[in-house]
Formats: sequence, structure tokens, C-alpha cells
Amino acid sequence: MSHELPTPPTNLPTEIVNTLNESDPKRLRDVATYAEALAEHKERETRLKESADKEEVEERPDDLPDEVPAKATITVKEINDNRYYYWQWREGDTVKSQYKGPVDPDE
Repeated sequence: MSHELPTPPTNLPTEIVNTLNESDPKRLRDVATYAEALAEHKERETRLKESADKEEVEERPDDLPDEVPAKATITVKEINDNRYYYWQWREGDTVKSQYKGPVDPDE
């Protein structure tokens, strides 16, 4: 290890460099531990946000109405010998449905 004062990164503000230079070794180690943990936390938050944004964009069907959540699936219900598509999803203990349209018999 060198006996010379280390050179701070050029992108650190002067007031932070001065505060660190005036700190004792224990405080510097505490700052280093905190800074590392904070960096990991912020990186994780960014990854989670990007992942959630990507999943929502990729998984949300084009014809899904705004009031229907992306987790909804399409279900076929038969009523009086007619078949209909419904969006269906769970909210807590309740299953919610919203009409989508008639089933095309030619499909």
C-alpha cells in the first residue's frame, strides 16, 4: 500500500472529498460500508423497476381494456348455447370478469 494520499475520483464534488479527507479511519470505513450498501440498494431498485416496466410492456395484450389488469386471462363462457370471451382475474378471494366479445365459430 502506498504512503501517499490517494487521488479521489474526478467526479466527486469537492465538498465530499474535503469531508472525507478530514474524517478519521473509522468514519471512512463506516462511509465506505454505507456507500456500498446504498449503491447495491439503488442498483436493485433500478433493476426491479426496469424488470416491472419490461414485463408490463411485453405481457399486456393490445386489446386489454385499461380497467382490466395485465394478469387477466381469457375465458370462454357458454350462455344459452352461445359462447363468449371474458377477461378474468382474481382480486383477493374474488374472481372478476369483464366481457370481451362473442366467440367466432369459424376459429
